[in-house]
Amino acid sequence: MAGPLSHIRVLDLSRVLAAPWTGQNLADLGAEVIKIERPGKGDDSRAFGPPWLKDASGADTRESAYFACANRGKKSVTVNLSDPQGQGIVRELAAQSDVLLENYKFGDLARYGLGYEDLNKINPRLIYCSVTGFGQTGPYRDRPGYDFMIQGMGGLMSITGERDELPGGGPQKAGIPIADIMTGMYATIAVCAALAHRAETGIGQHLDLALLDTQVAVLANQGANYLSTGVSPPRLGNAHPNIVPYQTFRTADGDVILACGNDNLFRKFCEVGNCQQLAVDPRFATNGKRVENRAELTALLNDIFARRSTRDWVAALEAAGVPNGPINTLEQVFEEPQAIARGLRIEIEHPLAGKIPLIRSPMRFSGTPLEHEIPPPLLGQHSADVLRGLLGRSDEEIAELRAAGAI
Repeated sequence: MAGPLSHIRVLDLSRVLAAPWTGQNLADLGAEVIKIERPGKGDDSRAFGPPWLKDASGADTRESAYFACANRGKKSVTVNLSDPQGQGIVRELAAQSDVLLENYKFGDLARYGLGYEDLNKINPRLIYCSVTGFGQTGPYRDRPGYDFMIQGMGGLMSITGERDELPGGGPQKAGIPIADIMTGMYATIAVCAALAHRAETGIGQHLDLALLDTQVAVLANQGANYLSTGVSPPRLGNAHPNIVPYQTFRTADGDVILACGNDNLFRKFCEVGNCQQLAVDPRFATNGKRVENRAELTALLNDIFARRSTRDWVAALEAAGVPNGPINTLEQVFEEPQAIARGLRIEIEHPLAGKIPLIRSPMRFSGTPLEHEIPPPLLGQHSADVLRGLLGRSDEEIAELRAAGAI
């Protein structure tokens, strides 16, 4: 089987994005991922449309693009967790799994006998990964957490957006649910680390991932800037807090990104822009001075960039080895020659929608290459197969479970 985790089985009890993103990463890495969903409704994100996937005739299906973005490679099994028989099915599956993912509110699964302490008794090797808004400890642990509110609470929106005194100024969220996605990425790393630990010790453990923790962690240099000064950094729009010029500029017909990460690149830019005097100006000769005199330099560069088109700037800066780039629409992203060469757009055969386009995993392995062959599942598509093949249920028993509302 393809992928470095092809020997791993994951029981995914999660919904929407943060933990499902973890499950999809693990599926991309080759793990067998069994997604447990509510009978009839399934994962909440199945209803997050439009847009919907389209069938061969171009008509909308009821499969949302949102659900598809985070659930490829998984099997869907419907189980009613409030039903004792449904709870028993999850326990049986957990006993045969390596990893369990869940993002229920603190204590919810324990009410059904499906908390970490419960399942650890059944399977001490199980790695039980909980993803919540605020974690398993602290005064906020009972609160629900959503990406938008976490971006605000975690400080990201205080440093994202244009300056208050400029048109359009004010706090902005990221254009994607970055707190959810990054929590999913950290959870993926944690699961892989716990698997490595278990390989040495034979013992599983409980992983506690929180959206707020993650959002604060990925403040990165801005967080360090605050901790080292005690001063909350302001919003700077598309400018960088520690590097100048590292921002967007308006050209004669659009915009271009200039990224001069050191003094040598600034000097190269000045040659391209025919403004060599700026490179030797004491106010701008070093990055530290450019940061101090950001407003003056930006005003001068705005005038210089307005004289030429985006195409001209990109070509000239590229030829000089100065990092730069256009601001692409998503259509333009997938038309980039590099994106095409790397195969970032993939197609997978879907049972309702035919070939559906998705985005390839960025993880590349020379010895265990990843394969993207299993599409996002239909609700309950694999219930009978998993119950029959993994738990040994007969067709009659499966029919009885359906009739009782357990699956």
